[in-house]
Amino acid sequence: MTGPLARILARPRPVLLDGAVGTELARRGVPSGLPLWSAHAFLDSRWVCVLRGIHEDYARAGAEILVTNTFRTTRRALERADRGGDWRTFNEIAVACARDATARAGGPCLVAGGIAPLEDCYSPRLVPPDADCLAEHARQVELLARLGVDLILIETMNCAREARAALAAARASGLDVLLSLCPEAPGRLLSGEPLQDVVPGLVEAGGDTLRGILLNCADPDTLQLVFPRFLALAPELPHGLYAHLGERDPVSGWRMPARHEPERYADWAVRRIEEGARLVGGCCGTTPDHIAALGRRIAG
Repeated sequence: MTGPLARILARPRPVLLDGAVGTELARRGVPSGLPLWSAHAFLDSRWVCVLRGIHEDYARAGAEILVTNTFRTTRRALERADRGGDWRTFNEIAVACARDATARAGGPCLVAGGIAPLEDCYSPRLVPPDADCLAEHARQVELLARLGVDLILIETMNCAREARAALAAARASGLDVLLSLCPEAPGRLLSGEPLQDVVPGLVEAGGDTLRGILLNCADPDTLQLVFPRFLALAPELPHGLYAHLGERDPVSGWRMPARHEPERYADWAVRRIEEGARLVGGCCGTTPDHIAALGRRIAG
């Protein structure tokens, strides 16, 4: 394993991911209504500047991997908002913003092309047929690879069959790949499939490009329950996780928590590192302050 992600995973200390982008855009005044959600950032040059600033803040907070703002930039998602013609442009801006932020922050951050579920993250019943999943994820991965991302992060996957399709698409790119699953307690995907039944097959589907397997988009209490059992699966790969703070909202996309406690989140994440996590970061509701607090713990 000689890719850029493999090199930082070879170090003894954990790899620090960034935190939320979609909810941070909303927190900074960018519209976040569905179906575009975080893709609203591409509709106005002022909002693009906000997006670039968020990436830069995460880089300065110590994040080593910045994830592109491509959670809702598939052609399927954009067509739902009558913006399908902007598909290529929005993805180009997303990658450029992450790259520019890395340069401005002066840090050697890797840029991960974010691949999300084609439909709603919390609704496995809406996952399209397998052939559609493969074709659409392949189109998105191919574009992100051409735009020069360093790796692919497949995240918030709520069922095994879409995860397999995304892995097949990512594997064809030849880039390093991380896979993150969306779980529920005590140890299932949101689809109800037991993790112990699906993870071995997903690792096989990822082949020699899969560099790590994670959990995300669940609250800290849920991940705390699921993670120890998850660690026992695929012992040949690094494991990781990143929790959300707050809860989903059917109109705005996300309801922020009443309180933000970066140090408390860092305490929680450090306990997961002590259990064996090799990749840690933040999901919806987390901020650069949360990543900075966690970065200080890792550095110490």
